[in-house]
Amino acid sequence: MGKQEQSGDHISASFAGATVPGTVAVGKDIRQSQAVGTMSTQVTDAEIADLRQAFADLRATVQAQAPEEHREAALERVDELEAAVVTEEPDPTTAGYVKNWFARNVPQLAGAVVSVVVHPVVGKLVEAAGEVVADQFHKLVGGEH
Repeated sequence: MGKQEQSGDHISASFAGATVPGTVAVGKDIRQSQAVGTMSTQVTDAEIADLRQAFADLRATVQAQAPEEHREAALERVDELEAAVVTEEPDPTTAGYVKNWFARNVPQLAGAVVSVVVHPVVGKLVEAAGEVVADQFHKLVGGEH
């Protein structure tokens, strides 16, 4: 007696490597769908208020601790920084400039400036502006975004 043939489909699959990019389906009559849309990062009014408070706190720190000869210019840089980041499209060039200005001129306050630059709400604003802005922001100001 020989081998008896079975009827029906024979389906097999083999995958190699650590990861398989994308989705994989093996079988018969498979239907896959994927909904692709834009991921929108929403920043609430409360979050913006929190960020504005962080800038108010930074201004108070600068007012109290910046040397008199740099105080007015330092406060102007804080205003520039706030205008550059509390917007729909944050300006990484201005944020980097302000961070570097403080590092050169009022280094004892540079950490306070960086803490506002890396504020979680700034990160959300940068993320909402898109990947190009986020990459530029990270390169110019460093830290997390």
